[in-house]
Amino acid sequence: QAQLVESGGGLVQPGGSLRLSCAASISIFSFSTMAWYRQAPGKERELVATLTTGGGTNYADSVKVRFTISRDNAKNTVYLQMNSLKPEDTAVYYCNAITVFNQRFWGQGTQVTVSS
Repeated sequence: QAQLVESGGGLVQPGGSLRLSCAASISIFSFSTMAWYRQAPGKERELVATLTTGGGTNYADSVKVRFTISRDNAKNTVYLQMNSLKPEDTAVYYCNAITVFNQRFWGQGTQVTVSS
């Protein structure tokens, strides 16, 4: 079983930046895809960004240009750099990983609040 631990959330003013981290308990090469999701109060969980083993990325239209997903293989960590944050980015952000055997793992989530 793999464990994913998110960190880096917090309170930030509109226009500010945050970097979320997702540390995996096993090599991230075990995963075919790693991703960030978010869930705002009263809304369904939505996909924010994905990163494949081959380095391919994909983003929700609402965060394109502003957010960047990346990884540090040596640290078994995936990041989500969030710039130009907006109040509508407020949500609990979850790390997700899918293995080559189609097992899916979730982190516990980290709260991001964008407010003045």
